[in-house]
Amino acid sequence: MVEKTNTVVPDDDMLGGPRLADPYPYFAAMQQQDPVHWNEKFGAWFIHKHADVLAALRNPAFSSDRVRPVFDRHMSPEQRQRRQPTFDVLRHWMVFLDPPEHTRLRKILTPLFSPKAVAPWRPRIDQVVEESLAALAERDTFDFVLDFAYPIPAIVVAELIGIPAGDRDKFKKWSDDILTLVFGAEGQQDRRELAQQGLVELTAYLGDLIADIRKNPRDDVISHLVSAEVEPPLTDQEIISTCALLVFGGHETTTNLIANGTRQLLLHPEQWALLRDEPQRINAAVEELLRFDGPSRLEARLLVEDVEMRGKVLRAGQNVFLVQSAANRDPDVFSEPGSLDITRQPNQHIGFGHGVHHCLGNFLARLEAVVAIPAVISAMPDLRLDGAETWHTTMMSRGMKTMPVRRGGR
Repeated sequence: MVEKTNTVVPDDDMLGGPRLADPYPYFAAMQQQDPVHWNEKFGAWFIHKHADVLAALRNPAFSSDRVRPVFDRHMSPEQRQRRQPTFDVLRHWMVFLDPPEHTRLRKILTPLFSPKAVAPWRPRIDQVVEESLAALAERDTFDFVLDFAYPIPAIVVAELIGIPAGDRDKFKKWSDDILTLVFGAEGQQDRRELAQQGLVELTAYLGDLIADIRKNPRDDVISHLVSAEVEPPLTDQEIISTCALLVFGGHETTTNLIANGTRQLLLHPEQWALLRDEPQRINAAVEELLRFDGPSRLEARLLVEDVEMRGKVLRAGQNVFLVQSAANRDPDVFSEPGSLDITRQPNQHIGFGHGVHHCLGNFLARLEAVVAIPAVISAMPDLRLDGAETWHTTMMSRGMKTMPVRRGGR
C-alpha cells in the first residue's frame, strides 16, 4: 500500500513495514508536517529539509565526535572494558572526528582519492566490470548485489589500499558485521558482539599487513600512510583504523550506489532506454541516481551547543539525524522531486554529504558507477527484476542484501 503524504502520521517508526523498501512517502510527509522532529523511539532529532540539513553540515555545533562521548560518559567501567577493542578502532575513524584531528588525517588521504589520483584507475575498473559481466554471461538469473554490485568495488578498493587479491573475500563477513554497528541495525541483538569480533579479526589482519609493508613498501594507500610525514606521526593504531574505514566505506557505499541505481533504472524503463540510447548522459544520470535513491539515508551528529531551528531548540548533548534521503527530494529545491530524471540540471543533491565530512571516496565511487551501470545496460538490455529484494535494516545506509534479477526472454 502506498502511503499518502497527507495521511502519514509522525509515528517515529522510520524503518517499519513498507518504509524499509520505500521510505520516501514518509519522508515527504515529515517535511510537510514536522521537518525538525523529535523522535522518541530513537531519542534524537530528525531533520528533513534540504536547507536545514545543509546548514547543519556546515555548522560545527553538529559534531561528528560521537563515539568518545558514548564510551566516556554513557558506559559503566565493565562496559568500557568489554567494548575497548571496538572503541580502539572506531575512535580513529575520520567520520567520528572533528577538526583538528579530522583535518590531520584528511590532509594525508585527500590527495590519494582526488580526481587526478582516481582517473588512472579507469582501465582497471573497465577490466573488472568486463570480467564480472563475462562471469554472468551464461546465467539466466543471478543476484545483482552479490554477483555484480559488491565484487567490483571490493576488488578495486582492495587493490587500491594494498590488500592481496587472495584475501579479498575475508572482508565480506567482517564488513557485514561492522555494518550493523556503524550504520545502526534494528532487531539484531548481538550486533555489538558480531561487530567487535569482526573489528578484532580485521585489526589483526591489517596489523600483520602493515608490518609487512613497512619492510616492503609498495605504491598503495597503506604504504603512503606508513610513510606519511605529519605531526604528530601516525600511530600504528591510527593506520589500522584508517585502513579499516577505507575497506569498509570503500565498497559499501559504491555497492549500494550501483545496485540502487540499477534498480531504479529498471523500475523506470523510459530512463533505462534513454541511457541505453544516449550513454553519454551517464555522468548526469549518476548524479540523479545519487539524489533519487542514494546509498546514504542519513548522517548522525551530536550537538555540542544549543541550536535553534524552525522555532525549536535543539539542546547540547542531544543526537541529531540529518536525513539526506528526505533532503534530496525536497520540493523547495528540486522540481518534481519524486520523478527520476537523468537529464536533471542543475542537481544540488547532498548524497555524498557536504563540508569537511564530504565523502572522501566520492570520486572513486562515481567513476565505478559511471563504468558499471552503462556496461550492464549494454551487455544485458533485457535485464529485469525477478522477485522481491531484501534490504539492510540499517538506519544510516540505504542498501540491499539481495536483488534477484533475470535476463528477460531467456
